[in-house]
Amino acid sequence: MLYKIASFLLLTVFFNTALAQNKPILSFNAGGDFKIVQFTDTHIDIPGNKNRDVFEIVRGIILEERPDLVVLTGDVVTQDDPIQAYQLFEDLFAEFSIPWVVAFGNHDSQHNASRVEIANFLAEFPHCLNADKEETYGNSNFVLTIAGEESKEEALIYIMDSNSNSTLQPQVGGYGWFDFSQVQWYREKSKGFTEVNRGNPLPALAFFHIPLPEYAQAWSNETNPAIGVKNEEECSPEINTGMFAAMLEAGDVMGTFVGHDHINDYIGVHHGIALAYGRVTKMMKNLEEDPLAGGRVIVIKEGKREFETWIRDMNGLKELEVKWPNSFVN
Repeated sequence: MLYKIASFLLLTVFFNTALAQNKPILSFNAGGDFKIVQFTDTHIDIPGNKNRDVFEIVRGIILEERPDLVVLTGDVVTQDDPIQAYQLFEDLFAEFSIPWVVAFGNHDSQHNASRVEIANFLAEFPHCLNADKEETYGNSNFVLTIAGEESKEEALIYIMDSNSNSTLQPQVGGYGWFDFSQVQWYREKSKGFTEVNRGNPLPALAFFHIPLPEYAQAWSNETNPAIGVKNEEECSPEINTGMFAAMLEAGDVMGTFVGHDHINDYIGVHHGIALAYGRVTKMMKNLEEDPLAGGRVIVIKEGKREFETWIRDMNGLKELEVKWPNSFVN
């Protein structure tokens, strides 16, 4: 298949591959903006009649925001045969000609379809940019480039598989963590882009499902308090394999965006990197206390190491508007 390309030669090969598949090319608009909407934890189960209203919630936010890219950060489809639900997402995004990607969550392969199978059929959708090359552990690890003037890459989006559950049970319980090979994969990708850019790290964002252990420290940052709510403890892995440290050393990632903890929606900072949750996109049961279903909007600025972000809820309300890094500078 075309997406099984033997090597990745940065933007040139990315463009050629996308064109060969008639895939959309990501680029900043004339005003120098690139807008992403993150939806998370939709838990679609059509046979079980669960969370079908998610599609209308997503549609409403897309109509309001008109993003350049949609990112689904895990626990997307939880029914036995996920193809039907993913086809509905493809149909919805195709209606607006919006490219989309999926980062797998811990529930996405707990039924009849494996992560490999899901990765393979996602890559076949015309508007889905998933292109896992099996370069490292997991099944949704890839990098998207955003082009600026003269088709030069100006920003990066890392999509990563934060995996499912501990592989060391019963000694270590809980959720999965980034494998050491994934940390090395990130280091190599980041280094390659930085070298092509004459030693200057490109502004980057990273999307995955399970929050890093450092999220708890971002919430506890008294100097620069987090913005948003924490209604449950961070369900991070019990083992820290150093992905945050790798990002800090590489210097490209401005912020990470996760899901997993349905009733957290905060964004905080830790050592200068923004650590953010999306807004759960399915309706929660406790409407008085839990965040209202919605999505997180992120706008990257061409040629700048900064971004704006806010929550757009299902009723169209704009919440928790933040500018990084300015909102966290005393």
